[in-house]
Amino acid sequence: MPQEVSVSYQAIKSKVYRLIDALVVGEKNELEVQESVRRWWELIHPADRPIAQKYLLMVLERSRSAVEAVEDGLTEAAESTVAAEADSAKGLKLLHRIVKQTTKPASLSTSA
Repeated sequence: MPQEVSVSYQAIKSKVYRLIDALVVGEKNELEVQESVRRWWELIHPADRPIAQKYLLMVLERSRSAVEAVEDGLTEAAESTVAAEADSAKGLKLLHRIVKQTTKPASLSTSA
């Protein structure tokens, strides 16, 4: 008798996140994840596949949005760090210029 697989949103989200985690930590490679998805899909009753597909696409879209948000946050953080470093570098250059100008020896006047 075939094993029944839950097609609830939570069950599908949990399956996707476990596969992502296995890939991230190196327990599985991309081909192994694809094979796991194929085997899992075959366990879903054909009548349940439309709702399973709907939930799977929702989870994948939200996961993609989450990854993009992380990337955007990292990009913004890196840009603000670079901007702060650039401002700091500009400030240091200005400080060096001021120091040089104020420490120049006064020129001796040789008026007779």
